[in-house]
Amino acid sequence: MTDSRHALIIANDRYTDQGLKKLKAPAQDAAALERVLHDPQIGDFEVEIVHNASADLMRRRIQGFFNDRRRADTLLLHFSCHGLKSESGELYFAASDTEPPLLAATAVASQFVRGCMSGTRAGRSVLFLDCCYGGAFSRGSASVRASGEVNVLESFAKDEPAGGRGWAVITASDSMEYSFEGSELAENSAPRPSVFTHAVVEGLETGEADLDADGNVSLDDLYEYVYRHVREQNPHQTPKKAAELQGELHLAHSRRGGIKIVAVPSPPDLRAALNSDTFLTRQGAVTELCNRLQRPELPVAEGARQHLGEVAHNEVQPLADLAASALDKIRLAPSPDRLDFGRIPGGSTPPKRSVTMQGPPLARHCVVQPKQPWLRVDPTRDGMEVHVDTATPGHLSGDIALKGVADESVIHVEAEVTPADGPPKPEPHASNDSTTPKPPPEDKRRMVVIDPSRIPSKPKEPPKITGQQKRTDRTTPSRRAPALAGAALALAVTALAMLFMTIQRGVVAVVARADAGVTGNVEDDIRAYGALTPLIVCLITGAAALVAGAFARHDLGARREHYTQQAASGTQTLTSVAKGLAIPTLVLAVLAGIAYLVGSAQW
Repeated sequence: MTDSRHALIIANDRYTDQGLKKLKAPAQDAAALERVLHDPQIGDFEVEIVHNASADLMRRRIQGFFNDRRRADTLLLHFSCHGLKSESGELYFAASDTEPPLLAATAVASQFVRGCMSGTRAGRSVLFLDCCYGGAFSRGSASVRASGEVNVLESFAKDEPAGGRGWAVITASDSMEYSFEGSELAENSAPRPSVFTHAVVEGLETGEADLDADGNVSLDDLYEYVYRHVREQNPHQTPKKAAELQGELHLAHSRRGGIKIVAVPSPPDLRAALNSDTFLTRQGAVTELCNRLQRPELPVAEGARQHLGEVAHNEVQPLADLAASALDKIRLAPSPDRLDFGRIPGGSTPPKRSVTMQGPPLARHCVVQPKQPWLRVDPTRDGMEVHVDTATPGHLSGDIALKGVADESVIHVEAEVTPADGPPKPEPHASNDSTTPKPPPEDKRRMVVIDPSRIPSKPKEPPKITGQQKRTDRTTPSRRAPALAGAALALAVTALAMLFMTIQRGVVAVVARADAGVTGNVEDDIRAYGALTPLIVCLITGAAALVAGAFARHDLGARREHYTQQAASGTQTLTSVAKGLAIPTLVLAVLAGIAYLVGSAQW
C-alpha cells in the first residue's frame, strides 16, 4: 500500500451507569482488529486504540484523527460500544461516563462524527459501526424505551464530505435494539456485538474476503463477505452499507493462495460437549480438539484448527487460552529461517542446505515459493532442501515465501558467488552426466507444496559431501548455547545451595564457640563443622556459572543463524536467571569469607 493509512479503534465495554450493560467483546475485538490492520502484509495501517474513554476524550481523539490529513490518506474509524438514540431521534455513541438522561453532554453524537468526516482533507474515510443499539431515552424516566428502528445509515448519509474523494459506512446492523427494563438491560435482548468484528478480522486475516481473487480486499469484497458471515451466524442481524466513492477502495492485501484443505468437521458428540454448561466437559472437549490438531490426517487436523479458532474467540478465558496455545503450535516454524551459503565458486555444483519444518503435520504442510530465479527448493520428509544456482557471480540476497493454513513465513537466503577460475568448462551432454546442474525452472513452476503425509519416509542414500560443503553446510540447529545456559543455571543453583550450607554450618560453629567460653576458638569450630568446604565450592561454582552463561550468550550472538527462535529465547532466559542467582550468591560468599578471615583472629 503506497498511500498513508490510519485507523482509530474505539472500544468501550465498561460503563459507570448501571443501566448500560457491560459488553463482553469490544476489548478482545479491538486487539484482533488492531493486529490485522497493523500487519504490513494485510492492512498496513497505523493503528490507535481508545479503550473505555470518557466522552470528552473520545471527541478529542476523533477530531484529532480527522484533522491535518492529506488527500492521499485513507482513514478508518471503528466503533465497538453501545449506541443510544435520543427521543429526538439523534444517534449517540456511549462513552464510559455516559449518563442516558444527559446524552448530549456525556455521549458522542453521530452528528459530531459526521462533521469530522465531512471536514477532513483525507481522500477516503471509512466508518465501521459494531454497536448494540438501544431505544430512545424517555425524559423524566429511569428507563430506555423502544423507539422503532435506529436507522444508523440515515445519521451519516445526509451530507457528502466536501474535502475528500469519498466516504463509506458499514454497520453491524441498522435496527438491532436492546430493551431496558427499569435500570437493567435484558440479557436476551440482542446478540453479542462480536459477530461483525470477528467476521471483519477473519475475512482480512485469512484472505477469504478477497472474493474476486485479485490479490486485494476491496470495501465491496469485505462487505459481501461480512454480510454472508453475519447472516449465517445470526439471521436476525443484517449488516448495512452506504458509500460515496470514486473508484475502488482497497482495504487490505489478500492472503489467498495459501494451503486450502477440505476440513473434516468435528464429531457431533464433540460439538455437543463444547456446548455443555459444565466447564470440565467443555475443557475435555477442547483437549480432544487439541489432540485432533496433532493428527497426521490433514483434513481432520484442519477441522480441529477451525473449531479451535471459534473456541479461542468465544470461550471463557482459560479455555480460550488453551485453544490459542494449541493454535500457536501449528504456525509455520522453519529452522533455520536464515541461510548464509557464504562464498561459493562460480560454476560449481549448486550447494544445498536443509531446512526443517517444526511442529505437527498440519504445521509442516505449506506452499513454498522462491522469490528469486537463482533459488530452487525440493521438498523432503521433514522440510525442504534449498539450492543456490552458481551461474551468476555476485552477492545474492533473496527470500523463500512460505504459506501455510494458519500464517505465512519467510526464509532469508544470502550467498556470495565468486568468479570462476579460468574459462568455463564446456557442459557435458545430459545423457552422459546426470549430475549436471540444471537451471532453475520458470517462475510459475517454482512453487512447490510440502505435504508430509505424501512424502515417503524411506531414508535416502547419504550424498557425498565435498570439502566446500563441509565448511558451509552447518545450518543444522545447534544446541551448544542452550546446553551452556542450562549448565550455568545448574551451577548457579549449586552455588546457592552451598551458600546456605555454609551459613548453616557457620552458625553452628559460632554457637559452639560461644558455649566454650574463654577456652574456645572460632577458627577450630568452623573447621570442625566443615563450614569452609561448602564456602569454597560456592565461590567456584558461582564463578563457573557466570563464565558458562557468558559463553552461552557469546555463542548465541556469534552464531545466531544456527539457533531457532525458541532456542534463542530459552538461552536468554536461562542465562538471565543464572546470572541473577550467581551474582548475589558470590557477593554473600565473599562477604562470608571476609568475615571469617577478620573474625577468626579476634574471637
